[in-house]
Amino acid sequence: MYPNVSINIVAWNSMKFIPDLMKSIMAQTYRDFNVVIVDNGSNDGVEAYVREHYPDVVLIRNARNLGFAPAHNQGIRYALEHWTETDVKDRFVLVTNPDIIFTPTYLEELMAQVHAHPECGSFGGKLLRAFGENLTDEVMKETIHSDRIDSTGLNPHRNFTVTDRGAGEMDEGQFDTQGPVFGISGALVLYRAAALQDARYKDEFFDHHFFAYKEDVDLAWRLQQLGWDALYVPQAKAFHYRGMYGPEKSGLMQKLRNWRTKSAIRNFYSTRNQWLLLMKNMEVVHAILALPWLLPYETARFVYVVLFDRGLKAFLGALALSPVMLKKRQATRLKQKRSGSEIRRWFI
Repeated sequence: MYPNVSINIVAWNSMKFIPDLMKSIMAQTYRDFNVVIVDNGSNDGVEAYVREHYPDVVLIRNARNLGFAPAHNQGIRYALEHWTETDVKDRFVLVTNPDIIFTPTYLEELMAQVHAHPECGSFGGKLLRAFGENLTDEVMKETIHSDRIDSTGLNPHRNFTVTDRGAGEMDEGQFDTQGPVFGISGALVLYRAAALQDARYKDEFFDHHFFAYKEDVDLAWRLQQLGWDALYVPQAKAFHYRGMYGPEKSGLMQKLRNWRTKSAIRNFYSTRNQWLLLMKNMEVVHAILALPWLLPYETARFVYVVLFDRGLKAFLGALALSPVMLKKRQATRLKQKRSGSEIRRWFI
């Protein structure tokens, strides 16, 4: 029988992280899982390492980098194909980045909540930052498991941006209360298989047009519209080497400065996908009510990226995808269970 939990990893030249991730997965106290690795055309030895050290792991190898969203969709489809329709309501997919290190009870703490909260489609724990040096050198490498927060859930704002709650803060117990959140960071999130089926559009769960960045926010938003809650479980802890981040509590100018430090390709996807998010998920009445916060922020973003960061390409990319985004928007609307005002409360 296929296990209750499918742990899905997307790798792309991730060898400096995979060994520690796999060790932490195999040390889990909850054991009813299997591991699926979707390799996006790596050339750093991921395939050989996995086949040698973890022969029972399912390895799906792509010839090129398909992106985070399409590759995770492959892994999710693989899991769903191995569960019957009856099984799906009690089965789960744990989506994880390769640059994660689990504490031994991470999965056990989450799975302790899934039956008590059937209304929840996603679950996540307290994600803290990991820092490391010489990660490719087994002898010299050093990993620091810090008390600095990476994410305690997705936090929506009046200007219709969504950030990682608590990002950059020191963990002093301010997020030690279990409770509902808007969604969970895609770096590490446990999805109920039935919720993924509900959010499915053709062969997609994450929107494959996003490629990478903010596809987790899009899925969280759609799950909210479809009536699924998200639960934050602080007892479940893990660590994350995050490549692209800034503190949650930062103003527009600080965010602009942060953009300048990121690669052009990351800024392109992050900027384009923010506009795709709004196209797909924001209702007209939301836009009108949020105009005093939304308009200045998005105007500043547009002007900045056009002037300094080749943002016209991002704008044109979003415009080109608008017809398919509107089709996907309509597909969600046909199944929507929550009113616009219920969703809007998260952003107020």
